[in-house]
Amino acid sequence: MHGEAYLVHEGRVEARRSIDGTERILRVLAKGDLLGEVALFSNAPHSVTAVAIERVTLLVISAEHLERLVSQNPKLAVALIRQLAQMAAAGPVSHRA
Repeated sequence: MHGEAYLVHEGRVEARRSIDGTERILRVLAKGDLLGEVALFSNAPHSVTAVAIERVTLLVISAEHLERLVSQNPKLAVALIRQLAQMAAAGPVSHRA
């Protein structure tokens, strides 16, 4: 694993991607949501653009630290798998309050 992921500590962030030349909102992240985890697990560049839609505080988690946390905490691993599955199933534009 290489790179970093970002945990939303406060505020809201839009995850956007250009699809067929149009900028689309994939989801709105709020406190407790993780951004950038897909790139960590696929060893690929980040596939979305993050835009703060209000004042935001992010916690930066290195790939190595996240890997250690997941290997030591099976509940965290399951939570990440669930989040990835929800993202895959949701498709574009999923909003959270």
